[in-house]
Amino acid sequence: MESSGVPTAAPVARLIELFTRLPGIGPKGAQRLTYYLLRVPAEEARALAAAIIDVRDRVGFCSTCHNITEHDPCLFCSDERRDRSAICVVEEPLDTLALERSGVYRGLYHVLHGALSPIDGIGPEQLGFRELVRRVQAGGVREVIVATNPNLAGEATAMYLRQLLVPLGVRLTRLARGLPMGGDVEYADEVTLARALEGRQEL
Repeated sequence: MESSGVPTAAPVARLIELFTRLPGIGPKGAQRLTYYLLRVPAEEARALAAAIIDVRDRVGFCSTCHNITEHDPCLFCSDERRDRSAICVVEEPLDTLALERSGVYRGLYHVLHGALSPIDGIGPEQLGFRELVRRVQAGGVREVIVATNPNLAGEATAMYLRQLLVPLGVRLTRLARGLPMGGDVEYADEVTLARALEGRQEL
C-alpha cells in the first residue's frame, strides 16, 4: 500500500487509516501517532490496545442519565444522597466531571451526547431529549439546569429544551454568563463553573 505516494507496509497504512476516523485527527496526525507507536516498547503498545478493548467491553451508558459508566445505573444515579429534584443537562459525559469539580452541584445529570446542529446532521432524534422528558414526566423533578456550551449549537439546544420542558411545569434555568461565549463546559475552571451554577438564571 502507499501513503502520499510512498510505499507503506499494509499494517501501517491500516492503522493510519483507522486513526483518521477518530474526531480531530487528520492524515498528518494519524501518521505521527502510527510512527510513534512503532517506536514505543511493545508492552506499551499492547497496554494501549488492551485499554481500548477494556473500555469497549466494560464501559457503557447509564440507562437513566446516559453518562458513561461501568455499572448501570451510574454512580450519580445510584447515589441516594444526591438531590433528585434537580437534573443538570450537559452535552457530553466529560462535562459532568467538570461540574463535579466545582463542588457546588449535588443533583443528578442528563447527558445529551451532543448539541443541535442541523448543518452537521444532528437533530433532536440523535440526542437524548425523549428520555429527559420521560424523567421529568415521572415526577419529583423541580428544576432542570441547562448546562449546554455557550455557543450557537448550545444556545439552540437550550431553546429547544425550553420548548419541551416549560409546558411540563418544571423550573428551567441556565448557567450564568460566567462562561465565555464560545467556550466549553468541559474546559472551564472550577471557580468559573461554581459561579455559573450559583448565578444560574431562568431560561
